[in-house]
Amino acid sequence: MPGAAELAGAPRISRMGPDVPGPFRDDGLGNHRMHDILLGYGPPCSGAVVTLSSGGMTVVIAGGGFAGFHAARTLGRLAKGRLDVVLVNPTDYFLYLPLLPEVAAGILDPRTVAAPLATCRGVRHVLGAVTDIDTDGRHLAVRDPEGNRRTVSYDQLVIALGSVNKLLPIPGVADHAHGFRSLAEAMYLRDHLLRQIEIADLSEDRAERDARCTFVVVGAGYTGTEVAASGQLLTRIAARRRPGLTGQRLRWMLLDVAPRVMPELDPRLSAIASQVLSARGVEVRTGTSVEHASADGVKLSDGEFVPTCSLIWCVGVRPDPMVARLGLPMQKGRLTVDEYLTVPGHPELYACGDAAAVPDLTRPGSVTGMTAQHAQRQGKLVANNIAASYGLGGGRTRRRPYRHQDLGFVVDLGGLKAAADPLGVRLSGLPAKAVTRGYHLLAMPVNRTRIATAWALDALFSRQLVQLGLVRSGTVPLTAGTPEHPGLPTTGTTPTPNSAG
Repeated sequence: MPGAAELAGAPRISRMGPDVPGPFRDDGLGNHRMHDILLGYGPPCSGAVVTLSSGGMTVVIAGGGFAGFHAARTLGRLAKGRLDVVLVNPTDYFLYLPLLPEVAAGILDPRTVAAPLATCRGVRHVLGAVTDIDTDGRHLAVRDPEGNRRTVSYDQLVIALGSVNKLLPIPGVADHAHGFRSLAEAMYLRDHLLRQIEIADLSEDRAERDARCTFVVVGAGYTGTEVAASGQLLTRIAARRRPGLTGQRLRWMLLDVAPRVMPELDPRLSAIASQVLSARGVEVRTGTSVEHASADGVKLSDGEFVPTCSLIWCVGVRPDPMVARLGLPMQKGRLTVDEYLTVPGHPELYACGDAAAVPDLTRPGSVTGMTAQHAQRQGKLVANNIAASYGLGGGRTRRRPYRHQDLGFVVDLGGLKAAADPLGVRLSGLPAKAVTRGYHLLAMPVNRTRIATAWALDALFSRQLVQLGLVRSGTVPLTAGTPEHPGLPTTGTTPTPNSAG
């Protein structure tokens, strides 16, 4: 085992200037990609190759979601400077996705659900999207927001690239639907919902008013259910402040091919969620999906055409396409790993979170689900196992297998409603709401006081309903490769100049 002196030093990072060909390169005429301009990024910086290197052991963590963030945070604490811990992520924050519906509803400030990666002490953050991983040469290719390409070398790599929106081959969906997996998408959706209400208030055409006041959410899992619940309450509040919409029906539809809402939940809790939504006027259509989408509306699988200007895509997620390009064993679209989260045949490679098919030791023969609860705990275990292999695990020198019993689930249904089953105890209404919010506060690594204060203010005062206009529709395409940063696709494909719309 190398000594502490040999482990000290800076990570090995190489930066290649714009002379390297790539989709972000200046075309020689001063023209740059449209999405860079819309997202506020300037042209790529010029400069010579810059190399920072050391003889220390470098652990690189690719991805800053639930798995990557907690892996970096835990390993940085355990290493205490004796390992070079590098976190590669296209944003400088970890996004707490479960509270995103409250951002779209205007309850929480977007910054409160974003934990700065700078809070990971002892970790160096490399800003950029991973465009390639060379497992033989042990280095990553990274592209930053200004188009500069860098290579990051590693001794051990944690693949925690997460997931992206799941797309289905349904005509028109990619052109007319918007997903819900990033701050930008949440902010766009909030503006979009308010805009539809405000324009409907001015319209003299009854058909147009009805279409603008109709909102279709596809996917009745956790995300879709919470989006429909919070969105319906937001539009109801907004419509009440518009005298011209007195008596106007606000139609919300929640669609899913599954036989019930949130099929992964206990049937009784699923029934509670369905009852709460139905009581508010949300049309819950199980066994139904979209066959075609257009600018005028959507055609459902039961033959009904629904005129609407709002199609919200919450069908689910799929592993980041990058993992399929690694040439490593796969299982159900995810990297095959053992119970220690190591890639077979590659002791230097670990994978966790949505990108990894982790054996579920509590259910032999199956793999763990793609949930935040699993990702967070797998990230911590990866960090502990790596630290143990270097004798940095606080006296623990043996790796541990991943074994986790679900602690229960919480679903926020907006207002004072929620459904939860902590430790198997089924709750609904106000008790479930208290458990749900308490869980999220405990799970948030930062900003707990700010979040609790925002909840209190929302309960005491009327909600501020204004469009911020910070996110345009074209900057949050459903086909974006990186949910947290639409302008940096992780698939390595070259976006078209008009990809920003």
